[in-house]
Amino acid sequence: MRRRLFVTTALPYANGPFHIGHIMEYIQADIWVRFQRMQGHEVHFIGADDAHGAPIMLAAEKAGKSPEQFIAEIAKGRKQYLDGFHIEFDNWHSTHSKENTELSQDIYRKLDKAGLVYKKAVEQFFDPVKGMYLADRYIKGE
Repeated sequence: MRRRLFVTTALPYANGPFHIGHIMEYIQADIWVRFQRMQGHEVHFIGADDAHGAPIMLAAEKAGKSPEQFIAEIAKGRKQYLDGFHIEFDNWHSTHSKENTELSQDIYRKLDKAGLVYKKAVEQFFDPVKGMYLADRYIKGE
C-alpha cells in the first residue's frame, strides 16, 4: 500500500551556524526518506530555519545587524553543509516566511473553530540585565 508521508526534523535555531548535531539528524532523516521513496511512497521532506526568539535578537544585536540580516547570513551558510552531505530537502523555508505564516494561521484558525484550542495566561520571569527569560538562563546553566 502506497503511503503519503510528511517528514521534518528539528528546526535549527538561526542564532548560529550549522553544527554536527544538525547534520547527523539530517543525514538520518534523509536516508529514511530515500528508503521510503524507494519503497514507492510519496514523501514530502521539509525543513526550516527557526527564526524566532530572544537569542536571535541578542546575537544579531551583538553582531551589529538586524535580526533579518543575521538570519539571512546564517541561512546562506546552510547550503554548503546540505550539499556537502548530499542531503535533499524538498522545501526549506523560515519560521517567519510568508508560507509558514499563512499555513500556521490557517491551522490555528481551524483548530480554534473546532474548539481544540485551550487558552491560558502564563507568567514568565524576565531578567532585564541579561535580556533573557529565567527558563533560558536555566537551560544555559547561568
